[in-house]
Amino acid sequence: MRALARRWHGEGGVIGLVPTMGALHAGHLSLVERARAENTRLVVSVFVNPIQFGPGEDLDRYPRPVGSDLEMLRAAGVDAAYTPSAQAMYPPGATTRVLAGPVAATLEGAARPGHFEGVATVVTKLFWATRADRAYFGQKDAQQVAVVQRLAADLDSGVEIVVCPTVREADGLAVSSRNAYLDARERAAAVSLSRALRAALDAYRAGERDAARLRQGMVDVVAGEPLAALEYAEVVDPGNFSSPGTLALLAVRIGKTRLIDNHDLAQPYPG
Repeated sequence: MRALARRWHGEGGVIGLVPTMGALHAGHLSLVERARAENTRLVVSVFVNPIQFGPGEDLDRYPRPVGSDLEMLRAAGVDAAYTPSAQAMYPPGATTRVLAGPVAATLEGAARPGHFEGVATVVTKLFWATRADRAYFGQKDAQQVAVVQRLAADLDSGVEIVVCPTVREADGLAVSSRNAYLDARERAAAVSLSRALRAALDAYRAGERDAARLRQGMVDVVAGEPLAALEYAEVVDPGNFSSPGTLALLAVRIGKTRLIDNHDLAQPYPG
């Protein structure tokens, strides 16, 4: 991968990177489409990163349809698919980790200890391996975006971080690889996440600015769905993820499946 990237740069190429864990869907393909349009070369990494999963999480059952993923990438005009093994990424004796800082301490960071350390480490390795000029991430993983933006700036990576809108199903559910875990009743219940965000947005548009009351509106919507169990709902500053702001986000378990979603209340809701 590094040799190929050096050759492309030597030819004057600009390299775009779309990091993924595979199980590709419309959200990933929207990143690929934008990256294809904005760069002369495009790399998509497909790697289920073991160090960002905690004990009891879904590492072993995370979907890995590599063959169909590669077919989708070929059809999308990707120049290279980077598919390293876990042994190549973390050989015996590899102990260095990248700490993500205060932005990673709350919400997803608190709920999933070590998760963002794993994300920051693998993203750093992907940047170095692909020699990317730009890297594309989806807004659905808003706190991950903030972590990566901080990492890219703090480590003088030279990588431009491009954030793309969340892709949603017709009923509002954010597209996610984990949606495949949902049965029909759970799939219907999962719409409670986007409905909760709409409730917060409606209140914000009506003039509500108190974060606690905006949060309570989301809590009430999720509480009305019997199959949903709320882990957190907050309205935070999108830069530091601690002080109050305009970014509404929540994590909810639908059966055994954990889903996240978010929306900046200062922005129109898609659709």
